[in-house]
Amino acid sequence: MRNRLYPLLLALLIPHAGFAQYTKFAADAVKADFEALYPALQQTHYNLYAYTDRTTYDAHFRQLKERIKGDSLSYIETVSLFQHLVSLANTGHCEIDFPAKGYIEYAYTGGKLFPLELALEAGKAFVRKNFSDNTQIAAGDEVLAVDGVPVDRIIRKMYPLVSAEREYFKKVKIEFWSFPRLLFQLEGKKESWNITLKKATTAQQVSLKGISVMQYEEQRKGEILNPVRQFRFYGKTAYLNPGLMNSLEPSDEAGFRSFADSAFAVLQQQNAQNLVVDLRNNPGGHDSYSDYLVRYFATQPFHWSSNFRIKISKQLQDQTRKRQDTTDYYTRTILGHRAGSIVNYELPLQQPFDKGRQFKGRVYVLVNRQTYSMAVVCAALVQDYHFATIVGEETGDVPTLYASQFSFDLPRTGITIKVPKGYIIRPNGDERLAGLQPDIVIKDHLLDDRDEIMEGLLEHLK
Repeated sequence: MRNRLYPLLLALLIPHAGFAQYTKFAADAVKADFEALYPALQQTHYNLYAYTDRTTYDAHFRQLKERIKGDSLSYIETVSLFQHLVSLANTGHCEIDFPAKGYIEYAYTGGKLFPLELALEAGKAFVRKNFSDNTQIAAGDEVLAVDGVPVDRIIRKMYPLVSAEREYFKKVKIEFWSFPRLLFQLEGKKESWNITLKKATTAQQVSLKGISVMQYEEQRKGEILNPVRQFRFYGKTAYLNPGLMNSLEPSDEAGFRSFADSAFAVLQQQNAQNLVVDLRNNPGGHDSYSDYLVRYFATQPFHWSSNFRIKISKQLQDQTRKRQDTTDYYTRTILGHRAGSIVNYELPLQQPFDKGRQFKGRVYVLVNRQTYSMAVVCAALVQDYHFATIVGEETGDVPTLYASQFSFDLPRTGITIKVPKGYIIRPNGDERLAGLQPDIVIKDHLLDDRDEIMEGLLEHLK
């Protein structure tokens, strides 16, 4: 699956005179922000203790605080420390992103990275891409250990750096951020590694030299999350990828609607029998996008949630007051209730488009483990209302979830904290902690450039 350039690579392509030295924070500033972070999480997260009890969280906070020593901490040390606290919530939408600033600083000092991209499948770590000078290493080879440490133990050390509800989702996020980047975050500067590699049934020791960050980003060719708006035909089967379903630009939603309108008009003209909507490798977005798309094949009025509740906090209210329009329903809901209260957020009932515009053939929605947030919620919606057949593999993210994410910055370090202000229950009311289960299961192997799910569905439709 082809990817687009990611902002990390774009940032690396721009000269930065200020990256001659690493960013550092005074230990007192880090401690002050750390002490402010925990109560802020309590105030803003819809339910901080949903998966980790308060006694455990309190003890973890005290233990982490003891790690703040010396005169200063680097940017990466500070982010990593804060991630350990935030990720204990075991909530995918309560997170601090990978420390891109420190990574870019490392790049501009000539830093090296581990040269193998790994896919984490079936409890094992397989080579997905080989960027090293060792041409004997092939996609599908299994990495058993790095510098004598079992790779599973290394992956578990990465868990506190990523936020997720389940171990399965943790590994999905490690794939997304990438093993080489997170290994750098764990180990710091390093230029070579000795790995234990399993080829077929034989294990062997292999020495690897690091590659520059720039080489890695250029050869990686973008991120796993790469939705691009596409519309094409495979005979009488139409394929539609909605692309990103959000934007800071209001004009983008109009562009999305125009894209959807045009695609469904062509569907009518071509008398398509099947429609495939691709939500794989999709980070989610705004319900106004997904609802508009679903209206084209919905067979009854629908809501994307059976219940959606929001927790009001001072931080959320402060952010909301910055909106240009403070008269809409969302803003009035946030500002019209006291901080700390939980409110039901009433969603408008969505109506199908009139029969003359609707697609009347069979609809299939593709998902994989890299389907996130509103993309998973949308897939659950069409599954629960029987609007479409879900095809692919279990999603990492869950369809009943703490979400509706917003962010705030810590005052001294400026590090951005993302938290879920809401709780979304899927339309059928199922609150189990589980990924979306496809109706037709086809594994999506990240080890190659084959599109196993699409190929399998087309074969199924013959």
